[in-house]
Amino acid sequence: MIVMDVRAEPRQSQTLSPRLQHAVRLLQMSSLDFGAVVRDVLGRNPFLEVDESADEEGVLVQNTPEAIAEAGDAPVASAETARIAEDGALERAGENDRDLWLADSFQPGRSANDVDVSALDYVADQTSLTMHLHSQLNTMTLSERDLALARAVVESLDDDGYLRTPLHELLDVGLVEPVASLDEMQIALKLVQSLDPAGVGARDVAECLLLQLSQIECPRVRELARQVVDDHLDQLAARDVPALARALGQSPADVEAVCDRIRRLDPRPGWRLGASRVSYIVPDVIVSKERAVWNVRLNAAIVPRVRVNETYARLFQRHRCAENAGMSVHLQEARWTQRNVDQRFSTILDVAQAIVRRQRHFFEYGAMAMKPLGLREIADEVGVHESTVSRVTNNKYMATPSGVFELKHFFSRAMLSANGKACSGTAIRGLIQDILVAESPDQPLSDAEITRQLAQQGLTVARRTVTKYRQMLRIESVERRRRHDGMAARSSA
Repeated sequence: MIVMDVRAEPRQSQTLSPRLQHAVRLLQMSSLDFGAVVRDVLGRNPFLEVDESADEEGVLVQNTPEAIAEAGDAPVASAETARIAEDGALERAGENDRDLWLADSFQPGRSANDVDVSALDYVADQTSLTMHLHSQLNTMTLSERDLALARAVVESLDDDGYLRTPLHELLDVGLVEPVASLDEMQIALKLVQSLDPAGVGARDVAECLLLQLSQIECPRVRELARQVVDDHLDQLAARDVPALARALGQSPADVEAVCDRIRRLDPRPGWRLGASRVSYIVPDVIVSKERAVWNVRLNAAIVPRVRVNETYARLFQRHRCAENAGMSVHLQEARWTQRNVDQRFSTILDVAQAIVRRQRHFFEYGAMAMKPLGLREIADEVGVHESTVSRVTNNKYMATPSGVFELKHFFSRAMLSANGKACSGTAIRGLIQDILVAESPDQPLSDAEITRQLAQQGLTVARRTVTKYRQMLRIESVERRRRHDGMAARSSA
């Protein structure tokens, strides 16, 4: 017999409040995303403003009695004394609200006519692929009908420069009267395919490459390339040179030269125009050496300088009523935003300083001196949770005399050497790079030979790990390095 029973069991569980969840998300953001969020709050919150009193090092200046005492030798009054003095100043001013508003309006940096102009404002605007193609069509002597059909093809191209839409679907768009025929659309497509950049308007990769074969000057190489693209594109993608040599009846060296020439063609011609794909990294912290001491400071360019406008806050508190209750939400948001900014960059600075202390030899001697480091070690030193360190090191960058590195770059698991000492993966990558730089051009080293050299130095590393590190260093395989060196030797001869 089934008995139904209802009972209450008390349990304890940890939950994050919405406010804390929001703070965690802000901590994980990159500096660019975080700055965008802060600017959005600045634009819609009347109690939040740009802090013009922030120092040049990126640390917000707190105008508290303690901060004033640290800056000079003047005695510090208590909080109660400061409050009484402030109230007396208000009484002497007649507690006139209009005076408060006027006083705030004349603060520096509050003028609406002040416009910050950056170097990016003077960068030339990028020309899109569509604009580039339309500008070429405008220089041609075409009838209105032909120009309209060519423009329809251009507007149907994707960002790669391909025509993914079948031509017959473009017949019913109602651009011309009478309706265009399929032959007319084929002519319009050929016209677009003749424009710059070469390969634009193709319907697949093979057609895109065929449209660019005219760039190959040698007729023999151009004909072999056409045969490869037409009939053996799969073998080209698989890098099966012996099979291509048998199918074309050519030597493997000649076929490899043809394949290298085809690979230099652009399979995405649309990427040459439009928005730049260059990713610029703005470091969050800057590391410099001064008098044999490594100093870490926040980058002033990425620290949002915000503060709560206390004048507005006092006016709101003085005239607070049920009608303007919604303003209290803005005031609370402004205070929390300022607190999140301070907490975020304080945590980033603490973690960066701990990393520099642990990896001091890396800054002194380079990548081969990198030590194994885990998130827990930094978390224990800073006094935060391990997940917090993981969020802080995500999309955060450090500028050093050796270059700009992501904070995650300084963390790696330990790999034991023959003598039992721990070695980091970064140090092994640096050693592999040194080995490859010193290799003989006539006899490049394979991954297995690199593994044996590492073993001779007391480092037991698997061959697949060496291959992974070599690929991370963007160094080609031994076969391609040997082939390129042989071709260079033949060309010089």
